Amino acid sequence: MSNTDPVVPNTAPLAPEQVQWLNTFLPSLQPDQLTWLEGFISGLRAGQSGAVPVTAPASTVAAPTLTVLFGSESGNSESLADNTVKAANKLGFKAKAVSMGDIKPAKLKGTVNLLIIVSTWGEGDPPENAIDFYEAFMSDKAPKFEGTRFSVLGLGDTSYEHFCKMGKDFDARLEALGGKRIADRVDCDVDYDDAFAKWQKSALEAILAEAAPAAALPAPSASVAAATAEVKYSRKNPFPAELNERVILNGEGSAKETIHLELNLEGSGLEYQAGDALAVIPHNAEDVVDDIIKSTNLDPDAPVLIKEQDFTLKTALTSQLDITAISLPVLKRYNEIAKDSKLAEMLDPANKPKLQDYLWGREIIDVIRDFPAKEITADALVGIMRKLPPRLYSIASSPKAHPGEVHLTVGVVRYDAHDRKRKGVCSTYLAERIEEGEKVEVFVTPNKHFKVPANPEAPMIMVGPGTGIAPFRAFIEERQATEAKGKNWLFFGDQHYLTDFLYQTEWQDYLEDGVLTKLDVAFSRDQKEKVYVQDRMRENAKELYQWIQEGASFYVCGDASRMATDVDIALHDIIEKEGGVSKEDAAAFVKQLKTDKRYLRDVY
Repeated sequence: MSNTDPVVPNTAPLAPEQVQWLNTFLPSLQPDQLTWLEGFISGLRAGQSGAVPVTAPASTVAAPTLTVLFGSESGNSESLADNTVKAANKLGFKAKAVSMGDIKPAKLKGTVNLLIIVSTWGEGDPPENAIDFYEAFMSDKAPKFEGTRFSVLGLGDTSYEHFCKMGKDFDARLEALGGKRIADRVDCDVDYDDAFAKWQKSALEAILAEAAPAAALPAPSASVAAATAEVKYSRKNPFPAELNERVILNGEGSAKETIHLELNLEGSGLEYQAGDALAVIPHNAEDVVDDIIKSTNLDPDAPVLIKEQDFTLKTALTSQLDITAISLPVLKRYNEIAKDSKLAEMLDPANKPKLQDYLWGREIIDVIRDFPAKEITADALVGIMRKLPPRLYSIASSPKAHPGEVHLTVGVVRYDAHDRKRKGVCSTYLAERIEEGEKVEVFVTPNKHFKVPANPEAPMIMVGPGTGIAPFRAFIEERQATEAKGKNWLFFGDQHYLTDFLYQTEWQDYLEDGVLTKLDVAFSRDQKEKVYVQDRMRENAKELYQWIQEGASFYVCGDASRMATDVDIALHDIIEKEGGVSKEDAAAFVKQLKTDKRYLRDVY
């Protein structure tokens, strides 16, 4: 059109002088300028209405790239990374989630926008899939990250000394390597939903502000909030699953108490796979709640406010708060009220060994009794505690074998310490405080990397003593339901054959039917010298090595502190001996098994 052609008709809902001005201005614009103006006006409209604005066409503005790097042990970091990628892509990013186990630091060099979500394992260690990446990232050979905008979210547990150490380490290291922090690091306790949502919004807004012209991108305040979806099946939206059945798995006379639970998922829309975990939101025991109320001389019906919700004190202590676990933050908050000189002395960093000695085997009730706070109020009491965290259990069933149900194998915790009877919060909740027909709040936590082999012909070696047997019951059910032809070998161990052989009849039936190819058991207390699963592995070293050479995947589930370490040592020794290689070559072989996702662990 020529510059004299009218663009805006006289019938437009504008003043005559506005029509005249636009007819003079608009014809002077180039096509790209018109597109820019279109996006700008759309952004203004969205800001006024609260709707997600229309962005400029993809051909005009290149979508900013975003890498969300995660290090995950139980799957939480991976789930949050996936959620962040979805939110970012809705905003016009070209985003992807990357596991620390699938990339080397050098491959990230040149990354413009980087978000890191990483959990801390045990006493300040990197999660399983991040060990090699962490070591390389902290080494002198790590690449520089000038030009990289970054932000870090750490997942942890304040009951551990090195809370969120991995998040802190990655945050500091990225800055030291030249990266630009565009949103402050956030350290999350086990109740991470709100903190994660705030961090995600802040980080994405900061990247949006620098990634491209504001007119070509959504208005941050409105659009980021709209794009940030709640984590599916989160603790904020659990499903009330009815308890169909509870069975004690141990025989009479056992020193252990292990229960099998069957929960109804009909109508929930919840889906899971063999290898996933089920999170259970427990309630605290009434006697523990009553002890705390009695020891503080507070009214159980006193109103308290938790995250803008009203509860009575007793309800809050029963269903909302962690009233047992002691951590350094809990002690510090408590002593702000108690102002006890002896407790203050123990909290001095110079007296760390004394504090650790005190904490062993004790709970919040012990602190309240040992260091009374005379002026404590109901609000002050709930203010020292963190939210009651869900407990994760490896699922013991395949949905193909039990549609509409999920099964758990739970070891019930009971012990005496400091002249008081103690009990596991969730295990005793499931064992004695929920009746069949009543409901338990649950949600599924996926574990994408702890799965049966994708190849149905591939062999499986499973090491699962005690309640570590749970996912392998699911694995065998899965293999049977899918008619997989691969060989299956189970190593199981516990204290006594007669009382502690969990799911004995099922395993013997699987063995007889040929679904289970080989079964080796180790009952440590049935003979003078204790025998464990790692001993059975060594006894079968030649055949075990042969299976691995045939492509077998090697799985371990159970206790992380001792069993998993002993099994790992045994595996290295077997590779070294049967393969006729050096210790270093055996270590490299095992490392390759992990890289190939053929050595997988679900340990706790």
